[in-house]
Amino acid sequence: MSRILGTKRHPTKLGLAVTIVVFLVTFANNAGYFDRFKQEAVTVEPGLYTVTRFIDGDTVSVSMNGHEEKIRLIGVDTPETHKPNTPVQCYGPAAAAYTKTILTDQKIRLESDELSTDRDRYDRLLRYIYLADGRNFNEMLIQTGHGFYYPYFPFTKSKEFSAAQDSARAAHSGVWGNCTPTPTDKGGWLSNNQ
Repeated sequence: MSRILGTKRHPTKLGLAVTIVVFLVTFANNAGYFDRFKQEAVTVEPGLYTVTRFIDGDTVSVSMNGHEEKIRLIGVDTPETHKPNTPVQCYGPAAAAYTKTILTDQKIRLESDELSTDRDRYDRLLRYIYLADGRNFNEMLIQTGHGFYYPYFPFTKSKEFSAAQDSARAAHSGVWGNCTPTPTDKGGWLSNNQ
C-alpha cells in the first residue's frame, strides 16, 4: 500500500531508538553488568539461611549468594566478648554460647524492620532472626536474659522487647541474676562483672 501512495517504508526514529535500547540492555546483561544489582536486591530479601560463623551473641554471619554477610540483630544487645579495647563483659561468653547452641544447624529466616535502617555503620545487615518454628530469636535473647533490650534506634517490636526485658529482670534470668547491669545514659544497659 505504501507504494500506491508513493511513500517508502522507513523505520521510525522511535523504532530505531527502541532497537538500540534493547540491544544495549541485552549486551549489558550478557556482559554481567546487572549481576551486582541482582545480588544486592537478593541480599536484602528475607530467605532461609544457615549461620556460617558466630561472632558474638548478637552478631552472626550467613552465606548469601556465595559471599559472607554479617547480620546484626535488631533491638537486642548482648554483653561484649570481642569489642576492641573492651574487656569481656559479664555473661558475654554465656550469651555467645547460647546463640551458637540455638542457631547451629538451624535454617533461619531473616527479616528487616520498616523503622530500622537496612545496614548499620559497620555495613552489617540489620535483621530479625526467626527460627523454623516461628520464634523470634532476637526476642528470645532478651526473654532468657542473654541480652538487653536495645532502645537506641527505633524498631517496630520495641514494646515487646521492652516487656521481655522487664520479665527477665523480674525473674533474675541470665545476666540479671549473674551480673550487676548498670543503666546507660541513653536507656540501655551495660553488663558489669560482679
